[in-house]
Amino acid sequence: MEQMIGEKLRRARMRQGLTQEEVADKIGVSRQTVSNWETGKFYPDIASVIALSDLYAVSLDTLLKGDMKMIEHLEESTNVVKSRKKLLHVLLLCAFLLVWVASVAVFWLGGRQDAMGYSILFFYIILPAAALGYSLFLGWEVRSPLKWFTLIAFSLLTMLAEYFTFSLANMVATGNFNLPAPGMLLTGLIPGMLGLGLGTFMRHLRELPAKQQVQNDRRNDA
Repeated sequence: MEQMIGEKLRRARMRQGLTQEEVADKIGVSRQTVSNWETGKFYPDIASVIALSDLYAVSLDTLLKGDMKMIEHLEESTNVVKSRKKLLHVLLLCAFLLVWVASVAVFWLGGRQDAMGYSILFFYIILPAAALGYSLFLGWEVRSPLKWFTLIAFSLLTMLAEYFTFSLANMVATGNFNLPAPGMLLTGLIPGMLGLGLGTFMRHLRELPAKQQVQNDRRNDA
């Protein structure tokens, strides 16, 4: 009969000669939490399972194998996390679009009276900051290389913000037709690249211990 993960964790800890207090200190939880895991009162989350696997020098497969309740718990936890990430993604996207709409609205509601101040505030502070924040999230959470196509959206939206404000006001005043200013593409491109690059780098650092653990497990199995 397969052992439950709580019993496996208790035996692994004892083989390493560690107390519950020592384990708690090393992985950043309370001693009672470690006790609850070992007695089966609560299941550890995936991050804690990985930390314990590394601490006890036991493969994830060994810890999880045979405990269907633990596997179901991890699946449910993963689904909850995914749902929260999707919601946060939608909220951040809406926030970015609201900032874009506000940048155009403020111009026509009086911002054009102080053209220099408006331009600095929205085109060089607020819109780049919104693009940086949203792209940082994408780099941190999204693995698909398609996320890099959002740089096109950041660039185009920034250019269109200028087109629907200063350029449109000029066309209304002069009666001349103007094309969008391609130089504004960089205003959206640069913060987007910085956010995606930094977020992706931070995600790789976050996942590095788990990848190393997988490599160690494969070497041990070989």
